[in-house]
Amino acid sequence: MKDIIYVLDFGSQYSHLITKRIREAGVYAELVSSDFPTAKLAQSKGVILSGGPQNLSEKTALRVDKKVFELGIPVLGICYGMQLTAFMLGGKVRAGKYREYGGALVTISKFSKIFAGLKKTQDTWMSHGDSVTKLPKGFSKIASSNNCPIAGMADEKRKIYGVQFHPEVLHTTNGNKILTNFIKITGAKKSWREENFINESIKKIKKQIGSDRAVCGLSGGVDSAVAATIVHRAIGKNLTCIYVDTGLMREGETTELKKVFKTYMKMNLRIIYAEKEFLKKLKGVTDPEKKRKAIGELFIRIFEREAKKLPRTKWLVQGTLYTDGVSSGVSSGGKHTAVIKSHHNVGGLPEKMGFKLIEPLRDLYKYEVRKIGGKLGLPKKIVYRTPFPGPGLGIRIIGEVTRERLKILKQADAIVCSEIEQSGENSTQHFAVLPIIRSVGVQGDGRSYAYPIIIRSFTTDDFLTVQWAFLSHKLLAKISSRITNEVKGINRVVYDITSKPPGTIEWE
Repeated sequence: MKDIIYVLDFGSQYSHLITKRIREAGVYAELVSSDFPTAKLAQSKGVILSGGPQNLSEKTALRVDKKVFELGIPVLGICYGMQLTAFMLGGKVRAGKYREYGGALVTISKFSKIFAGLKKTQDTWMSHGDSVTKLPKGFSKIASSNNCPIAGMADEKRKIYGVQFHPEVLHTTNGNKILTNFIKITGAKKSWREENFINESIKKIKKQIGSDRAVCGLSGGVDSAVAATIVHRAIGKNLTCIYVDTGLMREGETTELKKVFKTYMKMNLRIIYAEKEFLKKLKGVTDPEKKRKAIGELFIRIFEREAKKLPRTKWLVQGTLYTDGVSSGVSSGGKHTAVIKSHHNVGGLPEKMGFKLIEPLRDLYKYEVRKIGGKLGLPKKIVYRTPFPGPGLGIRIIGEVTRERLKILKQADAIVCSEIEQSGENSTQHFAVLPIIRSVGVQGDGRSYAYPIIIRSFTTDDFLTVQWAFLSHKLLAKISSRITNEVKGINRVVYDITSKPPGTIEWE
């Protein structure tokens, strides 16, 4: 039996958070689809059923194989997962008189191993309409709230548990304690470490690639950098990295990347300067999704052209993460998640070029990639660089992309990044956005008619949900003053105070 905990995905926006919390506790967890083979689940230490937007009264509601509860391994149902557990084992679930969305005080009514070490009352986060109204045989009620008489249930003998609230979110004060209690119940060893991942990945890649050659598309971000470094450790000079300078990169991006990977890391690196081609492709394009696709298609064409020049190259390395797959609707564990945007780094290239795909980071989250990058010896400038979208500044210009507008945005973005980073104030990611609208201003004792710059800055643990950053007025004033004085064509600076949800990370 492997020391792994599987999380069955029923479409909750928090499904990946469950996986993340388990890994943070030192145990490897993997998010898989709700119809994941039961035979494989049987080889794990435990199974968690995630929440989801389903209603069990609907025929289309997702189900789980009843055999999951007969495997003899611990099971934890969260929110919809608890309702589904009760339903599958003979209990009853009905629409509640009152829906619960947000904070709720839960009272623990009976001792259970899942609540070990917790006080009688707990602050939790609820998000449900349906409720369990009758317990299955062998279960007892272990918790309740004002609007939910059965907020927790347990069959201690079979080690099957359910909680109506979400222990994986930070709003549930002792949620991590509940998840670590479940880990203890499973008996899973805490063997999930960055060093183990690196060593196992290198061995696996060596075996996969053998004496073949591989190519990697470097973007300048931490994901492709870490992926390339792991593969380089495995096959050395048989890896060639191609960096396509689209002209949509941040200020000084290409120079910095060349310095790190060619000079410092001693990798085979080819830089392709293609700004003219990308500007031509983007001429007249204003729709954000069309921009993404145009940039992605041209990138593929240029990459394909250059990769064909490399003999014996059969493998393509990509820095795809768990969350990339979720946003694109192609994640193995995110098949029930809505597609938010296309991601030009997922799919396309292998099929077009006959490459076999190597994605060393496919099962990792951003914070894990950063830790691994540090263990690999990558410079902090790369490891802790603020994330950057594949289509680059092309989607941070709200309107048509031109050389003049790129120049404006690069200058403004450099100011935003340098000032926030030098200030030491709390911001996970920050950047500038250029909307193509103009307004009247006063500059140099005269009338100006120029663009605004939008500052986006936020904090997050997982990039699945974000909170706008509470930057000081002093810092914002300094950034505004610098931009309006130093960047020609800008006469206003505004600050975005939208979290995700309802907004997204990027402006498009």
